[in-house]
Amino acid sequence: MKIDRLDHLVLTVRNISATCDFYSRALGMELIIFGGNRKALALGCQKINLHEAGNELDPKARWPTPGSADLCFITQEPVARIIGHFNRLGIEIIKGPVKRSGAQGPIESIYLRDPDGNLIEISNYPDQPP
Repeated sequence: MKIDRLDHLVLTVRNISATCDFYSRALGMELIIFGGNRKALALGCQKINLHEAGNELDPKARWPTPGSADLCFITQEPVARIIGHFNRLGIEIIKGPVKRSGAQGPIESIYLRDPDGNLIEISNYPDQPP
C-alpha cells in the first residue's frame, strides 16, 4: 500500500465559532457546513473537520485535546507579506521568519498560535516557483 495524500484531519477545539473566525479571517480558509451542521475548514484539496471538546464524534482520537496540534501550512505568499497581514490583524508571531525543512525541501516559516493554542507554522518554498 502507498498513501497518496492527506484528505482531512480533525481538530478538537473549545469554541468552533472562534476557530472558524480565526482560520477564515487570518488564514483565508473557507468555512464548509456539512451533514448535521458540522463545520470544517477547506484549504486546497483538503479540509480540517472541527470537533467541539466534550462533544466529539466517534470514533475519535484516544485523548482529543484542544491545543495539542502542531500544523504547518504552505503558502505561495512571500514571508514579508504574511508578516504584514498578521500585523494588520493584530496576531502575534511567536517566532520567525526562520529557515526550516519541509516535505519537499527548504522552507521559510513563521509561527503563531490559534485560539486553542495549537502551534501554526505558515511557510513557503522560496526557491520554488508558484
